[in-house]
Amino acid sequence: MDLATPGRPKRTAFLLSQLGAVASSRFADRAREIGLTPSDAGVIRLLGRAPGLSQRSLANRLGAVPSRVVTLIDSLEERGLVERMRSSTDRRHYELHLTEAGERVLSELRGIAEQHEAELLAPLTSEQIAQLDGLLAQLANGHGLDQDLHRDVGRQPREAGPAVGRE
Repeated sequence: MDLATPGRPKRTAFLLSQLGAVASSRFADRAREIGLTPSDAGVIRLLGRAPGLSQRSLANRLGAVPSRVVTLIDSLEERGLVERMRSSTDRRHYELHLTEAGERVLSELRGIAEQHEAELLAPLTSEQIAQLDGLLAQLANGHGLDQDLHRDVGRQPREAGPAVGRE
């Protein structure tokens, strides 16, 4: 298939969307094998990188409504993966931390993510992977995306101007 055919529109955005859908679906299948949803996996990964976040901060980072995050945390807490601890600086708030079981699941998720990425990128050489990584990071940065997590961007109104400094 020749994407450079004169008169034929480029399909880069379509192909990115298609690959994103395949990658998301395959990761969801892998996460489900260890009893997690992609949302669960995202919260566990984020709390592994930023222990002590409040539910409100977590909701802001995820671009999700706070009530949705409460439900997610309740579920993870019931399964013994996350715990709420009173904040040492503001007793009105709780900090979120992974439990020992949560840390073990995070480690398992890292292995799953590595295998997932290796399989997804298998058709490319290491040089092509490095080039693709750089280009995708540049695109993500140019669109104000957090390269560490998926945000619920579909429900947020688009702001005018550059997306600098958005979290």
